Amino acid sequence: MTSPFTSTTPPRIKNTKGLHLLTASTPNGKKVQILLEELSAKYGLQWTTTLIDLETDEQKQPWFLALNPNGKLGKIPLLIDNSPSLSSPLTVMESSPLYSFYLIETYDPDHHFHFSSSPIYKSQLFQWLFFWSASGQPQQAGLNHLKRFAGVVDSYAIENFKAETLRIYNVLELHLSNSLAGDGVEAREYLVGEGRGKYSIADINAYTWIRAWKRMTITEEEMGRFPLLRRWVERIEGRPAVGRGVGEGERSTG
Repeated sequence: MTSPFTSTTPPRIKNTKGLHLLTASTPNGKKVQILLEELSAKYGLQWTTTLIDLETDEQKQPWFLALNPNGKLGKIPLLIDNSPSLSSPLTVMESSPLYSFYLIETYDPDHHFHFSSSPIYKSQLFQWLFFWSASGQPQQAGLNHLKRFAGVVDSYAIENFKAETLRIYNVLELHLSNSLAGDGVEAREYLVGEGRGKYSIADINAYTWIRAWKRMTITEEEMGRFPLLRRWVERIEGRPAVGRGVGEGERSTG
């Protein structure tokens, strides 16, 4: 492999060793940070970060585009793996393949955050990953943009995105309830896994978005319709690695 760095790549990025995450304070950035923190807690994984300034269009600089051609759309996070075992630094773009394929396959050999032995649970894992990424995330992202950043208020569009976001929340609530599995079946604690489920990347994937529901014009009364989903959020945010993963600032040491 040839080096992804150019003559204008900042030294703070070009000179890093091991895993280095280029990110910003967004739900997609934080989901990868959470997984890295979880892997650090389990395996002692070392990694660092650089915060990309989206407001000054740092992601549109040629050096960034050499790492991720989709930088024109502000696509973070981006992982650089400059581990000694690699002949050249490897870049992985887009949050979903970054953590759902590369990080867990490379750095979670004991399958703490995914599934390996059961094709059923592995299939379910990807079903819920893709469900949120394809259905939930676009709706909540649209609601967030229109409510917080759009220059023109479009009440119809806001209410449409909000209604669809709440519908997705209801799907998650129904799944967590296990009510369709028959009488006497306990509610789930996590999205995938036997019985009440196991904490996995499927939960991390949706959590970083749903945790911000208060910013999306969703009221306490509306969220009150989803008690299991709220407890799911609280359960995940109680994990120490999650608290570190959603924190602000750059990570300069492992």
